[in-house]
This record gives sequence, structure tokens and C-alpha cells, in this order.
Amino acid sequence: MFLRPDTATVEDRVPPRATLATLLRDLEIQADLIPTIIEKTGAVFDPRRLRAGNAYRLVRTTDGLLRDFQYEIDTDRYLRLAATPGEEATTLHAEIVPYDKQRALISVRGEITRDAPSLFAAMEQAGETSQLSMDLANIFIGEIDFDTELQPGDNFTVAFERVLREGQPVGYGAIVAAEFDNEGRRHKAILFTPPGGKPGYYDEQGRSLRRFFLASPLRFTPHVTSGFTRRRFHPILRIYRPHLGVDYGAPQGSPVVAVANGVVVSAGWNGEGGRVVHLRHASGYETYYMHLSSIAAGVRAGAHVSQNDLIGRVGMTGMATGPHLDYRIRQNGAFMNPLQVKRSLPPGEPIPAGAMAQFTLERDRALAKLIPAPAPATGQ
Repeated sequence: MFLRPDTATVEDRVPPRATLATLLRDLEIQADLIPTIIEKTGAVFDPRRLRAGNAYRLVRTTDGLLRDFQYEIDTDRYLRLAATPGEEATTLHAEIVPYDKQRALISVRGEITRDAPSLFAAMEQAGETSQLSMDLANIFIGEIDFDTELQPGDNFTVAFERVLREGQPVGYGAIVAAEFDNEGRRHKAILFTPPGGKPGYYDEQGRSLRRFFLASPLRFTPHVTSGFTRRRFHPILRIYRPHLGVDYGAPQGSPVVAVANGVVVSAGWNGEGGRVVHLRHASGYETYYMHLSSIAAGVRAGAHVSQNDLIGRVGMTGMATGPHLDYRIRQNGAFMNPLQVKRSLPPGEPIPAGAMAQFTLERDRALAKLIPAPAPATGQ
């Protein structure tokens, strides 16, 4: 004779359009206990934030009493409701519990090829996700135009922290070092925190990779659909006239960021430009971000913005035939080609002389991590 278990366990993912109440009912929890369970949950977690596709694990008694419920809120935390066997549902204890995570230092290499012509594609071939591509591009965004300057044969190596949960990868930590060979130029980046300062990326000589201007106001450089010229055939007006900026094709709603610290001169509707943000920066520079679908909250005349702050989103307001960003730079009243400005700007600030010895030590350790582990030998 076999003993029947007095509990049942269900492990699954939240179905579409489910609420906590409907989920518990479908999992055969006693109906009169569900309001109490939801009340207990609400003390630590809003039940309306239950998301389809997130994992859960539920243990209940055969007569419908909840013994344990775990719901994955995100990669960092989970909701847990637990009761001591034999106690009523009203004694359930609800809490938000952080996942136990580990970090492993990983090094991978990728190459730009005809089959993988973009950083995204090359990173995917290397076995990593678009998030690592974004992180790597943000480091070198002042050095490389990832839309126009990548060529077959360019390659990269990146050492980064892989975040693991129960032995499975769930995300990325910091990139500790990176190397990118682009058109015969070798760029290196080392993560370092100067004494009393903030973490940042530096080249081998200890110069900051954070430039006065970002290479692009979009977080990953899209394709250029129209360049800077003194004579362009306008697609709507059907006449030739100057185009004093660069048009970047990008999906509607893509985030647009400030390329440098500055002050908002104006933010709002501006005729043919549609919704436009105009910023003033140091050294006589001004930047314009045109045809925006929306302007970020708090971006208004007189407000201060920092480099990489969200200022709006790509749109097609004003005189535009499709979603794109018309980005313009002016210095001392004269418009300049944005694609050439970055080449004329000085290198980043160096590490203080008193911190160079520590930087050199950490640099050499970090760059040593860039060598990928050799592939395991295969049997004959």
C-alpha cells in the first residue's frame, strides 16, 4: 500500500491576462482564502504587477490550503508566501527575497564579417546578447562610429562579469576591460575608479574615454540616411537647399540623449523641425535634436542636462517623411558636420598623477583578462 502525499507542487509560468486571484483559483486554492492571501501579498508587493511569463512555484495541500508560493519578480528578487504546516492561511508570511547570485569573469572574442557586419550580429555569433553589445558600444562611442566605420576584419575582445543565478546566466555585470581593432586602429578600455572619484573607462595611457561629446545622440548609432551638405534635394519641398545636420534613421520612440552636459535653450514645437530640443554647451557649442515624437519630462528652457540624459524620443513631427532624428551642431554661430566634430575634440581628462601607479597595476591585471580561454581539446 502506498501513502498518498498530502501536498501538491506546481511549477510553471504565469499565463497571459492572469491576475493573482485567477492564478490561485486555477491552482485550486480554497476560494474563501484567496482575499486573505492577496491582502498579505499587498503588504510587500502590488499584486497588479504580476507579469505573464514570469516563473512561479506553488505548494498546496490536497484540500486547497497554501503552504508555499514563490513568484519571480525580476532577475534580482522573488516574492515568497509561506505558512507553517497546520496553521491557518491568515498566518501566511509574505516577503521579498533577493536571489543568491554569483559573478564569473568571462572573456569572449568576436569579429566583424560579411555574415556578421554589425556589432550586434558579431556579438550574437560570439554567444552573447545585444545588452553586451550596447555596453561595449557605449564605452567606445567617442572613438568609433558603429554605423559607418565597421569593416570586415575588425574584431573585439571583452572581459566582463557574467551574473549567474543557480548556475544559470541571468545578466551582465561590469565590463572590466575591452579591446576593439577598428580599421587598423586598436582601441583599449580599462575600468578604473580614481581615488575619491567615480568608476570610468580609460585608455592605456590613463586618459578618460569619456569625451566632451558623444559620437551620437542615439544610444546605439543607427544608419545615416542623409548627411551634412550645403546642397540637398528636399524630399518634400522638391527644391535644393542646405541640410546642416545629419539624419539618423531610427524606429519611432527610440531614446534620444544629450551628447554633452548643457543647458536647455528651448524645447517645444519649431515649425518644419517639429518638436525640437536646443541645448547650449561649453566652448560655444550648441546642439539641436529635431522631429521628436516627444520631449522628456523636465526638459524645458533653463533646465540643466547631463551627458547621456534622456531628452526625447525619435519621431517624424514637422516636415518629415518618416521616423528619424535630424541632429545638428553649431559652434559660435556656424553649423558643423556632426560626423567630423568628434575628430576635432581633445582627448579625455587624464587620471591624476598620484593615481597612475595604482592605475598601471589594475590596467595590466585587467588587460590580462582579455585572453579568451583556449577551446577544449577534442578526441580523435
